[in-house]
Amino acid sequence: MLKLLLATSNPGKISEYRVLLDGLGYRMTTLAEEGITRVVPESGSNYEENAQLKAITYAKLSQLITLADDSGLEVDVLNGEPGVQSARFAGETATDAEKVSLLLAKLNSVPWEQRTARFKCVIAIATPEGYSELCYGECQGIITTGAKGENGFGYDPIFFLPEAGKTMAELPLEIKNQISHRARASQQARQILQRHLI
Repeated sequence: MLKLLLATSNPGKISEYRVLLDGLGYRMTTLAEEGITRVVPESGSNYEENAQLKAITYAKLSQLITLADDSGLEVDVLNGEPGVQSARFAGETATDAEKVSLLLAKLNSVPWEQRTARFKCVIAIATPEGYSELCYGECQGIITTGAKGENGFGYDPIFFLPEAGKTMAELPLEIKNQISHRARASQQARQILQRHLI
């Protein structure tokens, strides 16, 4: 069975991708399982550059088909911030709670109707030969005034989905994995990965 390297050290992403890409015919593995300790800095200026940089580097390093992503939260009233800096928004070592607190503080006096935002995800799939393809996913929502829900990770507890009437963190995983930005990008990724099996 072909191996697929999930090139992330984020346990939340790993568990989501294991579900989103289940049944494809790959054995999913991680950087830790492959003994890869090299950190590829996200030095790109956009999601595409960061995802490709990680996917291509780790594919060459591991000699495995590799999936990497870059994703972020874009808040309209903050001109798209935190965007590509979402993971480092409150500093390199900040916890999810600290990132959420900083964002809520920046939106403290902003009325509900102006708190529109979107999650974006770009997945890069690369082969050891250096070939890569990109997949895109987006999910629209509103930033709440306080965290709600125990599921998910990152900004999920403050990302309210009007059509669901709940935050991303209040949704059961099986529902999140149908509508999230990562789920939508993964649908395209499944098609690309199926081609590599032929």
